[in-house]
Amino acid sequence: MSVTSGAASPPYRQMEWGKILSYAFLLLLAIVYLGPLLMLVNTSLKTTPSFMRDATSLAAQPNFGNFAEAWEKANFPKYLLNSAIYTISATAIYVVTAVFVAFPIARGYVRYSGLLLTLFVIALFLPPALIPQFQLILRLGLYNNPVGYILLFIVNPIGIIILVNYIKTVPVELDEAAALDGCGYFRFVWSIVLPLIRPAVATVVVLHAIGIWNEIILPTIYLTNKDYYPITRGLIVFQGVYGSDWPVLAAAVLMLTLPMVILFLFLQRYIVSGLTAGSVKG
Repeated sequence: MSVTSGAASPPYRQMEWGKILSYAFLLLLAIVYLGPLLMLVNTSLKTTPSFMRDATSLAAQPNFGNFAEAWEKANFPKYLLNSAIYTISATAIYVVTAVFVAFPIARGYVRYSGLLLTLFVIALFLPPALIPQFQLILRLGLYNNPVGYILLFIVNPIGIIILVNYIKTVPVELDEAAALDGCGYFRFVWSIVLPLIRPAVATVVVLHAIGIWNEIILPTIYLTNKDYYPITRGLIVFQGVYGSDWPVLAAAVLMLTLPMVILFLFLQRYIVSGLTAGSVKG
């Protein structure tokens, strides 16, 4: 029998075209997301006159002096240290307390645990209560105080939700075995549960640390002493009356993002599993 010339195209060709279109779409998304970053890098390597002449042109001769100028002008050593202290201390306090709050909610060891989780979800959509928060910090005597500034970041509903959903994937039999062995509650959560939920903890650490590191509104409101400024507050020195020094500012922003990029690269293997594990078992 002869094969007709109008036969349908083989399935593998359709798969190849589908794969090509998928890669083309991913490449387009990569360009959209990486475009601003590449423009920032290009701006940081320009001189101010060349940037003013043509902001979108490529830097003909890289000017790495912008990074040295930004380091000195924005007082990077002092403000980076402040940002590191705020980020590390607030994240550590938050993660430890969040684990001990999320565990009984996930296990149902407290009454109305489902309602409590729902309230945390609702809190995601509520606007920040800046005025009551400001009044509370003011009356506690913690205004313009690093301790008061750190306390602003020890509540975050998204971290609780991630931890609760991940803890639900941990077998309940571990709780019963620990109880039979006489293991105390705090020791059980710290020694057994915490190591088992490392992906979720890593995800919460990255999300929370990035939020604190990049915060600009709260330090502007609550910290007026220059000795307490985080690095984001220090970048305001590049804003002048008649304009901004954009190349130096771009260099400062790149240096500002470097610690969080390193943190993300260090913990990235945990992040995907930390975000998706709870979606399999609710």
